[in-house]
Amino acid sequence: MSADDDPARARRRELGAFLRARREQTTPAEVGLPGSPRRRTPGLRREELAVLAGVSTTWYTYLEQGRNVRPSGQVLAAIADALCLTDPERTHLHSLADPTPELTRPAPASRTPEPEHLAPAVAAIPALLHPAPAYITGATTDLLAWNEAAAQLFPSLIEQAPGATPNLARWIFLNPNAKDLLVDWPAVAQTVLARLRTNAAHHPEDPRFPTLAHQLRTASPEAAAWWPRYDIATNRSGAKQIRHPTRGELTLTHAALTVTDAPDQVLVVYSIP
Repeated sequence: MSADDDPARARRRELGAFLRARREQTTPAEVGLPGSPRRRTPGLRREELAVLAGVSTTWYTYLEQGRNVRPSGQVLAAIADALCLTDPERTHLHSLADPTPELTRPAPASRTPEPEHLAPAVAAIPALLHPAPAYITGATTDLLAWNEAAAQLFPSLIEQAPGATPNLARWIFLNPNAKDLLVDWPAVAQTVLARLRTNAAHHPEDPRFPTLAHQLRTASPEAAAWWPRYDIATNRSGAKQIRHPTRGELTLTHAALTVTDAPDQVLVVYSIP
């Protein structure tokens, strides 16, 4: 296994990328520092963040560079406070820095991605929920199961390339029908991309994530602009507005439920008024 294939090293790079993205998006005013017209970027400098977190600039620089340094929980908390991280962002920060064997397991011998599978009892759930539209997505937002009501509500999502597994992120960013159907497309697209970005960091050895991310960023200006921001998303219930072909604009409430035995798999159920 080469150094580039080492999951622990890949996770350290993800940690550095996440910290850098958050630092560059934190303004001096947000943390009580004076601004200056001479600043080249609106974000914090490394030395400023280091002072706020109570660590040396050199040590913090090593952390952003993905070097093999082990921050304690107390130091991570101080960095999170300095960056004004949200609770989901704090959880993500700690998960990337966690050195437990589960998070630093060896990379698989084969780099060929294996299809994600659903337990039979879970795969049967969308059909049981009909007529409410329902589907289950996996780690890379592949649709692993859906019912007929979901196929009727999102026909262009289900009917993607013949023989290919439908994928939510690919549909949203690469299929023009998604922008026509989703009234609040930018918000939905950012949330889906943030979920993909979050999951990718938890699976640094899985080649499906960089392959999909490259495809999205190459073909979609929005994905290319939003991916470096490293937004974090958790599975949340809420509402979506869609342009129904016969009923006009509808507001659909939806619930997002995580599969207990497979946390990357999410059941989404819609309620149509």
